Amino acid sequence: MGLPLSFEFFPPKTAEGATKLRAVREKLYAKRPEFCSVTYGAGGSTQDGTLQTVQAILDEGQSGASHFTCVGATRESVREKLALFQRMGLRRLVALRGDLPSGYGAMGEFRYAADLVQFIRAETGDHFHLEVAAYPEMHPQAKSPEADVDAYVAKVRAGANSAITQFFFNTDAYFRFVDDAYAKGADIPVVPGIMPIINASGILRFADSCGAEVPRWIRLRLQAYGDDVESIKAFGLDVVTDLCDQLRTAGVPGLHFYTMNQSEATLAICDRLGLG
Repeated sequence: MGLPLSFEFFPPKTAEGATKLRAVREKLYAKRPEFCSVTYGAGGSTQDGTLQTVQAILDEGQSGASHFTCVGATRESVREKLALFQRMGLRRLVALRGDLPSGYGAMGEFRYAADLVQFIRAETGDHFHLEVAAYPEMHPQAKSPEADVDAYVAKVRAGANSAITQFFFNTDAYFRFVDDAYAKGADIPVVPGIMPIINASGILRFADSCGAEVPRWIRLRLQAYGDDVESIKAFGLDVVTDLCDQLRTAGVPGLHFYTMNQSEATLAICDRLGLG
């Protein structure tokens, strides 16, 4: 058995984007992913696009997973969405609190992702495989690393099956997080989230917004390349392939790629490692 792979997409905004994403998925399916997930916008703002993309993945004979956020949601709205997911034939959800969109007032009836996980379990039993998020370098809004691990443990106790991490480039952070979680009895698989480096400004902006650390040596190299896109891609491929190789050697339960709706970098990393 090879290392299980999964791929994340975001819902395209245009018909042209949907056509392009279909071609990207087709290439990535060659790696036989365990599932493909689709993100939600802030406050569930892309719900229709998310469901259309998930439905397309299911129609293509693949296992799909919808992100499912609970910010601003009511029990009744979540109940209705769960029924819709079941009618679609969906068996896997990525249960998240989600970010408040700007200008959004109330949190809704679910304060934390653990509340959503608990509610899904109470409503649907074991119908869904529930993924939750993990933050090896701490969630940006957590009060402390320990509080962050405790919030994660609460999601596991509420009924999560497995976790996907925020992307990272420091393996020590991942292993420390897993050790801390396991020490508190949260022993579900924690799959590393992998972000290919496609361009310098994009990866640095993402990292700054979500609290992921780009090590100084990587940041300086990326900045030194300036507008040399090919050098950035080649360097990024080396860095992320090496990261994945270290994780695989250490026995991680899988790799989850944040594809950014592109196939080239993810395929190149998998090919170098002989995955899929």
